[in-house]
Amino acid sequence: MTGTEPAVQRIDTSKPHPARVYDWFLGGKDNYPVDEQLGRQITSLDPGAPRTARANRWFMQRATRMLVRESGIRQFLDVGTGIPTAPNLHQIAQSTAPDARVVYVDNDPIVLAHAAALLRDTPEGATEYIQADAREPLTILQQASRVLDFDRPIALSLIALLHFIPDEDGAHELMATLIDALAPGSCLVLSAMTADLEREKVERGIAAYAAGGVTLVARSHAEVSSVFKGLEPMDPGIVSVSEWHPELAEGETPLGERPVSLYGGVGFKA
Repeated sequence: MTGTEPAVQRIDTSKPHPARVYDWFLGGKDNYPVDEQLGRQITSLDPGAPRTARANRWFMQRATRMLVRESGIRQFLDVGTGIPTAPNLHQIAQSTAPDARVVYVDNDPIVLAHAAALLRDTPEGATEYIQADAREPLTILQQASRVLDFDRPIALSLIALLHFIPDEDGAHELMATLIDALAPGSCLVLSAMTADLEREKVERGIAAYAAGGVTLVARSHAEVSSVFKGLEPMDPGIVSVSEWHPELAEGETPLGERPVSLYGGVGFKA
């Protein structure tokens, strides 16, 4: 692991951070009053917000299980990892394949502090953390190449990240740069917010985030699908995260009948 303790001193508690608000939704304790305040405000507008966060986390876990067990993926680049939760991506991957190599990327110093303490290597594999902004793909690729072999397949994971990056901030360029760097046999694992399923609730949530200084972009099915252009989607394609291979669930609790306003999918590079 890399990371330095002084990073904790740079944590900005004056405004909410998406990773910490997400932690609050999941029932974690690695957040601050400003994060809880926004989380409670969003939940008052959409009581299903914590449910959506759980569904998103479970999608990541199911996708990781399938890629390790059925597709033989042994390298993961997780951009926008958030505060570590158990089981996290590296724990799922390395429980099946101890030689799996995982690189996490985030830009919140509190994530760095927890990563240094919690993200442990296996003797055969590696778990590493990079503190970088998702809008700096070349920096991410340069640092990740110290741990990952970009001549071999890599799973590029962007879980609930893309909706924090508007098109005008380079969302498409970011994705193109990262995907272009991947070897054939690699894949993209993506979940992204949509307003297709519950427009009014999602738009109220976006407004609450905006009032807290956080920009969110909801994308349509066509827009999310366009991110997978040139990739071969794994069945069942781009669907609500709760509908993606539910048979792979382990330790999940029922979500109820309401839709989950996140599209998710996995696409492979030929």
